[in-house]
Amino acid sequence: MTGFVAVHTGAGNFLDETLYQNVCREACNQAVNVLYAGGSALDACERAIVILENSTATNAGIGSNLNWDRQVECDACIMDGASLQFGACTSVTDVKNPISLARNLCERQSKLLSFGRIPPMVLAGQGASAYAREIGLQLVPAEHMISGKAAKKYDHYRAQIMQYEESNQVKLSPLDTVGAVCVDAEGSIVAGCSSGGLMLKLSGRVGQAATYGAGCWAMMDEGNSMSAASCTTGNGEYLMKTLFAKELVDDLIGCNCPITSQHLTYKKKLLESPFLSKQKAIHAGSLSLIYNTASGDGDLLWAHTTNSMCIGFMSTRQKKPKFVFSKLPQNLTCGTKPVINGHHFKLI
Repeated sequence: MTGFVAVHTGAGNFLDETLYQNVCREACNQAVNVLYAGGSALDACERAIVILENSTATNAGIGSNLNWDRQVECDACIMDGASLQFGACTSVTDVKNPISLARNLCERQSKLLSFGRIPPMVLAGQGASAYAREIGLQLVPAEHMISGKAAKKYDHYRAQIMQYEESNQVKLSPLDTVGAVCVDAEGSIVAGCSSGGLMLKLSGRVGQAATYGAGCWAMMDEGNSMSAASCTTGNGEYLMKTLFAKELVDDLIGCNCPITSQHLTYKKKLLESPFLSKQKAIHAGSLSLIYNTASGDGDLLWAHTTNSMCIGFMSTRQKKPKFVFSKLPQNLTCGTKPVINGHHFKLI
């Protein structure tokens, strides 16, 4: 199986990108190995995000940010562009890999439950944990999801909650949602993301990483031989209000220039959105793929309005993954304009 996979570790202010090089490369290597072994794009995308969740350097799975009550509450979602099925979980406290739960829910969408009941698309809290246990996913004591790094950040913020400003929060808590996009040579395309959410978020808060249309989106347009997918990161509430992942994909399908398409989507659908008219700074990022099944040509695109973003990518034709530390140019103000770059690849 030939294919291409890309991952990111969140948009923010990465003070030391070397912390994320290894995990990005490992996620890409493992996902490509899944494709080599005959796995699907869905298998590869899930595997990549599992690796990201298992790293305590990221804000997903083990090591996630702690909420106001000093607990981990994880969100995750995944979408299969071939079937257009979506699955997500939210407020998960004891599932080691929330993306695997989201993937199971995604696949179950096409199978009715007993007595003709419609299967759930999103599960939350204790119900999500019970379902994960039922399908054999690994559960761990909730306290095992808390890393020393996350606990230290929590203690720092909790002690100074009345003093620090939002800008300081962004600076000192740089990590956000992790994500992955994957496509195979047949055009089957998948996007997924996983997150611990905002530091000191209210208990029960649902982020874009569990929200339909906001955290990830993927679709195939067989009539035009095109496939596209995107996963997002940043201010979750802003991404949810604008259904930003879906907007990115909708605009990519059928576009003449992917870079131009991304610029226009950020400008018109996010930064100038009427839903966000009162916001002066909008911190966001995305990782997107567009692929032509007829020619075998594809483009990976990464964009962010934050100071920086770490990305890894690899195709089955490459010997090793590529790591990119993307930075906002000094002439741009954080939260007001995006930097957008891309990488062309070929699978056929």
